[in-house]
Amino acid sequence: MRHYTGILTSLTALFMAGCATKGESTNKEALKSLPVTTLVTKDTTLHRSYVTDIQAVQNVEIRARVNGFLDKIFVDEGQEVKKGQLLFGISDAEYRAELVKAKAVLSSLIAESKAAALEVDRVTLLVDKKVIASSELEVANAKLTAAQAKIEEARSAVSNAEMRLSYTSIRAPFDGIVDRIPLKKGSLISEGSLLTTVSDTREVYAYFNVSETEYLQYNKALAKGDNSYRKVALVLADGSDYNQPGNIETMEGEFEENTGSIAFRARFPNPSKLLKHGASGKVRLTTEMDSAVIIPQKAVFEMQDKNYVFVVDAANKVKMRNFIPQARFAHFYIVKSGLTPGERIVCEGVRNIRDGIEIAPRSLPMDSLLSL
Repeated sequence: MRHYTGILTSLTALFMAGCATKGESTNKEALKSLPVTTLVTKDTTLHRSYVTDIQAVQNVEIRARVNGFLDKIFVDEGQEVKKGQLLFGISDAEYRAELVKAKAVLSSLIAESKAAALEVDRVTLLVDKKVIASSELEVANAKLTAAQAKIEEARSAVSNAEMRLSYTSIRAPFDGIVDRIPLKKGSLISEGSLLTTVSDTREVYAYFNVSETEYLQYNKALAKGDNSYRKVALVLADGSDYNQPGNIETMEGEFEENTGSIAFRARFPNPSKLLKHGASGKVRLTTEMDSAVIIPQKAVFEMQDKNYVFVVDAANKVKMRNFIPQARFAHFYIVKSGLTPGERIVCEGVRNIRDGIEIAPRSLPMDSLLSL
């Protein structure tokens, strides 16, 4: 019995040893081979693009100020015009008649005023000779004053008639380009009817929205005297670069409640008139960053609105590490805090590992990642 027990104990020990050896071998074989990169600092240029709305520096609707028929159209759609150039003519016979009538009324009242003035002189002479009572002179002066008041009223009517007549000739308010003309010659128009729009596109505004964080960064840079933040470029709708640089001029006074963003306004010269009012594109801001710590986007995962990476220690074990990004460009993050140069991080496959496990690192230089 003792002999049997000894044999059983020996077999059990051998079995356990075999299992242990097999387990160790299996664990080593199970180590995940993952690409790992060492963090370094790089001087980099950060490009950020924002969808923009392009508007002419001046864009004015030309509307009729009087009723009538559209008698003449002196320009065509898309034509460049100069300030004061005649654009439209509205039938003016009615307004010329009103002006003639107003001038006739004025002439009549001026004649009445002269007669009243002569009456005052005559009554004054009679009062001085005590032929009539002084109250008669007061009545004559009152009639003269009333006649002079009517003259002022008539002059105002003449001025108003002249102004309404001038509204029948519609001129360009500034140098610009004529937009679509919706009404044709002979159309009956009313006061306020839209005739066209004139746009001054020698320069254009580009409006774009930035986040509150970027707004604060912009103001801090300006406070330090870094005016490079004002310089912007424009990418056209077809993806090509516009050949004129722009400058940020101003911003809106409050943040949009729904998006938490604020609108900036940049000005671009437009000597070739390539940019039109209402065009679209993207404003690109360029920032030079010295000694930036860059990590690939694939190395990052989010938990509870925080950003994490897996840092690899000397024993090739991974440890979750929270970091704060400063900016994002292409497929990379620029680190603000939480990571330092020289540390190793897993740069791909982070969804398939967990905190504390050992991996088989496969070195991947940061330069090769940046060149992809």
